[in-house]
Amino acid sequence: MERTGEATWSFEVTERVITPGNLLFGGCGLASALVALEEASGRPTIWATAQYLSYAPLGATVTVKTDLAVVGGHVTQARATTFAEDREILTVNGAFGTGDLTAPTPWVTMPTVKSPEECRERIMPERFSRSIFHHLDARIALGRPFEQIDGTPGPPVSALWSRVPGHFDLSAATLAIFGDYVAGGLSQPLGFSTMGRSLDNTIRIVTLEPTDWVLTEIHMHALSGGFAQGTAFMWSESGTLLATASQSIAARVWDPSTI
Repeated sequence: MERTGEATWSFEVTERVITPGNLLFGGCGLASALVALEEASGRPTIWATAQYLSYAPLGATVTVKTDLAVVGGHVTQARATTFAEDREILTVNGAFGTGDLTAPTPWVTMPTVKSPEECRERIMPERFSRSIFHHLDARIALGRPFEQIDGTPGPPVSALWSRVPGHFDLSAATLAIFGDYVAGGLSQPLGFSTMGRSLDNTIRIVTLEPTDWVLTEIHMHALSGGFAQGTAFMWSESGTLLATASQSIAARVWDPSTI
């Protein structure tokens, strides 16, 4: 991203940040807004939610405009509006800041899974080869690989170890990208491949403990009337809760002819 004005940033939609359909990956849209809002406010992310309005295609120039609505002593309430070629595609609202009160441990615990080195690499279908998924490392900690999604319903909980190769500074933006994996968890309980369009994406940051791999533990809650809901817990390799995420997803059966 490049800062182009007092409250404006921009970037180009490249292969590294697109879906298999050649559109900006939703988690990257939220991530770009967090980068801009953290820099504009000078404060770290507490929470942020994105509402997805439209799409940014491969090659588009995306502009992120920030507005610090309320700047308090400890918390800044802010929003970012994102455009692709002057068309609004994404709105983000969030809070940024720090406080003093901390509990010694979180009230949820990391699931017992194998280390990333012991887990099977997630091999993506050919249709994913020119997308963000080609530029991320992922290992299956819980759940079935693509080739074992055979029509049989499965558990609603799955988990992936993930990392961005060569990227060592964990940030709220990175976690926003991993949080967008929730939509991909829908195939696990259904037992068949689905296409999911995120309607929203919310990230809540707990702590940014340094870690090479992040475990995204996905819980799918329900699917009704074409819309699914789910949450994710994101963990460091040492078992520290990093963040939680949630999404609403417009879901349908996977149609290869649309990609």
